[in-house]
Amino acid sequence: MDRQEYEVMARVEYTLWWYVGMRKIADAWLHKLPTTPTPRTILDAGCGTGGNLTWLSGYGDPIGFDYSALACRHASRLPFPIAHAAIEDIPFADASFDIVTSFEVIDHKGVRDDIAALRECLRVLKPGGQLLLRLPAFKWVRGHHDARVHSVRRYTHNQLLVRLVATGFVIQKSSYIHSFLFPMPLAQRMTERRSDEDASAQSDLQLPSPFINRLGLTVLGIEARLLKIGVRLPIGVSLLCLAQRPMT
Repeated sequence: MDRQEYEVMARVEYTLWWYVGMRKIADAWLHKLPTTPTPRTILDAGCGTGGNLTWLSGYGDPIGFDYSALACRHASRLPFPIAHAAIEDIPFADASFDIVTSFEVIDHKGVRDDIAALRECLRVLKPGGQLLLRLPAFKWVRGHHDARVHSVRRYTHNQLLVRLVATGFVIQKSSYIHSFLFPMPLAQRMTERRSDEDASAQSDLQLPSPFINRLGLTVLGIEARLLKIGVRLPIGVSLLCLAQRPMT
């Protein structure tokens, strides 16, 4: 990911509607996991600048790692263990974690083999442990933001499920997300293709006006409530999947 994107992420990931709203969406499924007698061990695989670790601490004891040394420096300011590592070679023992989260990671060009990355997530999960995976959807939605964050893969629902099952996961829940605002990024991508704007333009992660920020958060909050009651959204900018390592 471009250095500028990490700097922007570190400034806005506690306030930007995208980050806050996506955590609400993830909460819709994480809140339904069975309670445990001891704190869960949680790994955020590709933790970026670390904002999700604070949120994940509400579910247990989180650890993060990232491929980017710059991201690790930002994340190290938080009171959580941070490792500098690649998702294809996770530096933890087999069956170490109750939950692994990975948000927009295996789509990056730095990940040579997305199947190998998923195998590593499976390996470090305890039997019965959960993987919460979020990835960008649909190649035809690819735009300048993808280039700035070095994202080279986008998935359909079926493509993602096939990869997870081939790796050995059992699918529990899956859905497209960021659905109600889908026309907005689609229109933006169409505009980009018709204009002379290039990938060096302003980051999509810049904090918008307070009104737009509240609107985006409200819309993602509605999606979160729908997912919580079992609705599966048929189209969206991203995909969310909850998968389990088999007990045996």
